[in-house]
Amino acid sequence: SGLMVLNIFKNTMAVDMPIKNHTSQTKAGTSMKVLAAITLMGAVAFGAASHATESHDQKQITCIADNIYWEARNQNPKGMIAVGLVTINRVFDKRYPNTACEVVHQGPTRPSWKNQSISYPVKNRCQFSWYCDGKAEKVPEADKDVYEIARMIAFKVYYINSRWDFTNGATHYHADYVTPSWAATKTKTITIGNHIFYRWEK
Repeated sequence: SGLMVLNIFKNTMAVDMPIKNHTSQTKAGTSMKVLAAITLMGAVAFGAASHATESHDQKQITCIADNIYWEARNQNPKGMIAVGLVTINRVFDKRYPNTACEVVHQGPTRPSWKNQSISYPVKNRCQFSWYCDGKAEKVPEADKDVYEIARMIAFKVYYINSRWDFTNGATHYHADYVTPSWAATKTKTITIGNHIFYRWEK
């Protein structure tokens, strides 16, 4: 059931990662343990997900999964989960759109020169750069398993009932080899892999 999936994932987090009202040191082998737990629960997760409303819930899960994959496919499992949490944290923040898909696709648009009723995102101006970098979003065959893990994480993030957020409310992040101007105005919360996470204070 969906509840079983949440419990499996939450128990894994409680052992190896800090969650709400719980602190721990990340142990050696955490990434592999989490990866194994996510993989094992996959069939159960999508059995439950099949009961979601296809026109809405599954679409939102896909948007979160896309964001996790394209933003964090080279990160460890905890880093992938963190990007999912940032996505959903923005959904819960009134300063951002109300759905995961709107959050992921947020950015300025321009009308098509062929059809003025159709709009396209302005290149390199989106909240999440992969969405409007001008490149095709096609998952390579070699990465199919990675994308399925992203979908399993997205399912968990979308359906979670409690706020088990080890990013401490992060709404932003950037790679550690860049320093965007907005970083100075946000509160740093955690570093995972080569991503540094921040919270936009209310």
